[in-house]
Amino acid sequence: MNRRKKINQLLKANAKKASAKLAPKSKPKYICKADREKLAAESAQDTTGTAEQ
Repeated sequence: MNRRKKINQLLKANAKKASAKLAPKSKPKYICKADREKLAAESAQDTTGTAEQ
């Protein structure tokens, strides 16, 4: 591999990584298991609290 091709390959790879960082993320942000359980417990309390009133 000659020097010019190697440099171009590195520049293309860096440009690809930079554009991937700027692209919108399709996956939702990860929520740990403890936080998910906490949210589920809060929503369960909210639904039981509104039913009593």
